[in-house]
Amino acid sequence: MSAKIMVAGNWKLHNTVEEAIALAGEIASGLMRDDVDVLVCPGFLALEPVALSLSSSSVLVGGQNLYWQDSGAYTGEVSGPQLKAAGASHVLIAHSERRLYFGESEKTARLRLEAALRAGIKPILCVGETQEEREGGQTEGVLQSQLSGALAGFEAGQLGDLLLAYEPVWAIGTGLTATEEQANQAHAFMRAWLESRFDKTVANSTRILYGGSVKPANAAGLISQPEVDGVLVGGASLSAQSFLGIIQAA
Repeated sequence: MSAKIMVAGNWKLHNTVEEAIALAGEIASGLMRDDVDVLVCPGFLALEPVALSLSSSSVLVGGQNLYWQDSGAYTGEVSGPQLKAAGASHVLIAHSERRLYFGESEKTARLRLEAALRAGIKPILCVGETQEEREGGQTEGVLQSQLSGALAGFEAGQLGDLLLAYEPVWAIGTGLTATEEQANQAHAFMRAWLESRFDKTVANSTRILYGGSVKPANAAGLISQPEVDGVLVGGASLSAQSFLGIIQAA
């Protein structure tokens, strides 16, 4: 387990620029801890304004996605260099909603990982199984497939900035949450896979976050698990009070 917990908020397709700045300000002003890495991921239009508004605070800002080319005729896309220039330190890669609605594959996840690292942005690779896959006993097989596909061709020395997020698809936006034991088991499997594929240094240094209906009421129990290095929060990150409650519970 990493020495420093991360609490990350994915704001998804919510908030105008003004609303995002206001939410970021509430979080920064209410933050009472400096021993937790706090990250917010606003929409692209709000990313730079939010980053500027948080420049004097310790709150980090990340993107929700990026394209794998740095520039070119790719209408509607956002590149790694653009995210970096806007103030992003992190970026989500292959969130389950990107997989479900926008055709994200292991190949495109790998390309996005390469682009993020090339731009000097820390990628948070998201993996997780559906309810059907869990009930079929396929959880570890799905995680192995997603990890091996997205990290194909990488060497251990390239992954110092990598983070992972285990987000069981059946627990995202449903109100269902993996039990503490289920979360820890999945994280332990992922860490063991990293060690077998790369080395112990990568396995021990890679922070693995849990994402899936995280709330103030369940955050402490999840984060207390030995293999859980923090949480990736969806809906509860849209309220400063609930997000700060999660941070306080970490």
